[in-house]
Amino acid sequence: MERAEKREVVTALHDVIAKAGVVVVAHYAGLTVTEMTRLRRDMRSAGGQVKVAKNRLVKLALEGTDAKGIADLLRGPTCIAYSADPIAAPKVAVKFAKTNEKFVILGGTMGATALDAKGVSSLASLPSLDELRGKLIGLIQAPASKLARTLNAPGAQLARVFAAYGKKEAA
Repeated sequence: MERAEKREVVTALHDVIAKAGVVVVAHYAGLTVTEMTRLRRDMRSAGGQVKVAKNRLVKLALEGTDAKGIADLLRGPTCIAYSADPIAAPKVAVKFAKTNEKFVILGGTMGATALDAKGVSSLASLPSLDELRGKLIGLIQAPASKLARTLNAPGAQLARVFAAYGKKEAA
């Protein structure tokens, strides 16, 4: 790889890492192409990406970002997984690591906070942003729907009473 190509890779990685909500670093030695493709597909469907680049280039890309604390993790065959959603990449990475022993999570970063492997696992156990939004909307709508049912109940009971009297007189 020539210097110009390396500069482009570093610049692209820097932009990606600076915009990411979370970055996960893992060893991937021994994974087959099929397994790596499955990881990339799962990560992409969750809204994240997986990149494999030379550690030296990733370290250069980390300079000037909040994620510079993970530079020490970049030893050996490593890959980085990242996403804008702080839960998506850790969730997919931890799930993949459970089914594949050769994929070992080393740690990561969420903003300026460096995470170890346990921190990434605990992030993965949290509900996703979409799940939290759904729960919040449900909580907001619950009082309104209960109020509507409460207000409609006396009217519905009154209608049933009138219907019963109407049937009684008709018979």
